[in-house]
Amino acid sequence: MLDSLLTALGLVLVIEGLLYALVPAQLKSMMLALQKLSDDQLRIGGVALLATGVVAVWMVHAAFL
Repeated sequence: MLDSLLTALGLVLVIEGLLYALVPAQLKSMMLALQKLSDDQLRIGGVALLATGVVAVWMVHAAFL
């Protein structure tokens, strides 16, 4: 279980690192755009991403384990 968690964390860092390395200007402009959103908009987006991630992990877990 811990190895899966650490693997997932490592993959998140790899993906974020790739984005910073490959498209830094676009990330900066995206961060500026995010600052213009209200707290409620960010919260709703965060909950939607959280739910999508939970469903994706659940589906993969159900399919392969």
